[in-house]
Amino acid sequence: LKKFMYSRGFDALKMQITSTDHLAIDAVLNTVAGRFIVDTGASNTCVDLGRAGAFGLTTEPSEILAAGAGATDMETFISDGNTLILGNWRQTGVRVVLLDLSHVNQALIQHEAEPVDGILGADVLRMARAVIDYRKNRLYLK
Repeated sequence: LKKFMYSRGFDALKMQITSTDHLAIDAVLNTVAGRFIVDTGASNTCVDLGRAGAFGLTTEPSEILAAGAGATDMETFISDGNTLILGNWRQTGVRVVLLDLSHVNQALIQHEAEPVDGILGADVLRMARAVIDYRKNRLYLK
């Protein structure tokens, strides 16, 4: 798969498997390094509300109430115009949803996994034409 993907112009990123069996990846959001869970079931890329300042996110309230990851009706904020870097893949103008991810991080910590700054969702995965190799824990992006 690696040879095939490289021949099609994709780059590979190594993902880490957490002790909770989540796939995690390092990313750079607005020049700040962070750790994100790769979640194909999350419609939007999210950042923990408490990390907004660290990533230099300008936020505005959102009408959307988020649900998922064990919580419902969470208040959200939107941040537009961000730059996201995943290995050699770079995209400007990225929208992220901000919400309280403390419940996610509490669950990770209880299972002796490192907390995360956010969730890399299907919006960015589609944008990057992502292909996941679960056997080798690689994320291919173009």
